[in-house]
Amino acid sequence: MATRSTNHIDVKVAQKIELDFWQNSAHESPESNSIDNILNKASEARVFLARYREFEPYFSAAANILELGGGQCWSSSLVKRFHPHAHVTGTDLSAAAIASVKKWLPIFGAQPDRVEACLAYETPFDDESFDLVYAFSAAHHFRKHRRCFTELKRILRPGGTALYLSEPSCNKFMYRAAFARVNRKRPDVPEDLLVRSQLRSIAAALGLEISIFYTPTVLNRGPVEGAYFWVLNRFAFLQRILPCTVDVMIRKPS
Repeated sequence: MATRSTNHIDVKVAQKIELDFWQNSAHESPESNSIDNILNKASEARVFLARYREFEPYFSAAANILELGGGQCWSSSLVKRFHPHAHVTGTDLSAAAIASVKKWLPIFGAQPDRVEACLAYETPFDDESFDLVYAFSAAHHFRKHRRCFTELKRILRPGGTALYLSEPSCNKFMYRAAFARVNRKRPDVPEDLLVRSQLRSIAAALGLEISIFYTPTVLNRGPVEGAYFWVLNRFAFLQRILPCTVDVMIRKPS
């Protein structure tokens, strides 16, 4: 598939590519039992667990937890293992992706109570259904961020929290170059980045509270990326200038 170097990717086209990927991937389709997939998810789980531990009190306090953009919902499975008394729901755009959730039961010893195929900004859940909604390294794929924040406001209970964990982000003036780089790195599925100022503006317009935390971890990085994120760790002022991973907390007022 050709590498995409422009930020003008039609949302419907991007969604179709993602759906085709989950259905037909040699490693991640429902029929695959790829060892590479297990090892890859184990590497991703190290990053997820590091971010989860930072926000563990929010998970522990939640009776109803929702994951958006969960792919095979392996992180929902981990959350259910850690919080067996919570009702955990996993979602993804792709029905083929969530069909693989059963693969993680023998590995993690748990799986979500419910899974649904839906868009992050068009969910089938009732108003004020969840105490906590989270996405792990997925929100940059959502693209329609105003609609996503509007949906979060609808489905979160008063005082509820949404977390976007380990997300690629940048300033507006760096977006075009950063977009080209991430799509050269992984051309099989269109990638994107969160523009931090855009998220702040959307949250303010909707009456939501937002906090952004810079998290330039070196976990699960290759040599070049590892060196880049080491520099961001060493010189914190660069985190606001150069592309950097972030955690985003969105709160619905009580």
